[in-house]
Amino acid sequence: MIYFAQAREAAGTKGEEFSLEKQSTVKTALSKAFEAHPKLRPLEKSIKVALNEEITQDDAKLQEGDRVALLPPVVGG
Repeated sequence: MIYFAQAREAAGTKGEEFSLEKQSTVKTALSKAFEAHPKLRPLEKSIKVALNEEITQDDAKLQEGDRVALLPPVVGG
């Protein structure tokens, strides 16, 4: 799991690895991240998730070695 911007601040780390069961989804990985870092919860509704550098949905299946990134909303202009 890779954390960017506010997600990095909330998690207190730029990234980490989670052990997941086979057939896990992005949602499973997100649940692990929110469990490990409760300060991420306020970002839950607005965060985008990238799987191997492409925006994805929560139901996307994970495979060994996949990279999941949390991308908080970008503000500015």
